[in-house]
Amino acid sequence: MHGVKRERILRVLLNKLDGNLTKYRVAKLSECSTSWTIEYLQNLENIGYIKGTKVVRLKELLEYWASIARKPLHYDFFVQSPTDFLKGIDMEYVLTTYLAENLLNHYLFPSRADLYIHRDELEQWKKSIIKKGMVGKGNLRLLLYDAHVFYKKQKIKGLNVASTPQVLVDLIREGGVCREAYEILVKKYVRAKGD
Repeated sequence: MHGVKRERILRVLLNKLDGNLTKYRVAKLSECSTSWTIEYLQNLENIGYIKGTKVVRLKELLEYWASIARKPLHYDFFVQSPTDFLKGIDMEYVLTTYLAENLLNHYLFPSRADLYIHRDELEQWKKSIIKKGMVGKGNLRLLLYDAHVFYKKQKIKGLNVASTPQVLVDLIREGGVCREAYEILVKKYVRAKGD
């Protein structure tokens, strides 16, 4: 559980780089105990990633997060048009990696739609997909992980996309051309945040 808690704190910090959050607020937003959050923030500050709650070494903190993140459980499918399929879905999801990066930055070809879903909706997702697609390695991947991945989700062209820091970390972990996309997107993120 501590790994998930660390990721929650990192997700909150990386979505609000300027240090305007109190440590208590970071704890609340990350749904972690105040004492554990303060201890973990102190560890991050001792390493030099943050000062208070201000992120001072963004890329290093993203790399650190990618190194401690556990691989989500996933299920593979094929559907004719993932974007059309997702626009007709009434369950909560957030996109990451290929399709998310394409919506945020247009560098990667959206060869696969990776999306985080709620664990308790997996069977509903499977039923919806099988009506229009097939089971097996294809262009749609359902990811099961901590529900905090929905924190700061964004709507782009009618699709739900994970927060940019979550997409960045997932691009690092995916590797290959996703790593190149990460390098471009992280510069854009830094400029947008004015850091």
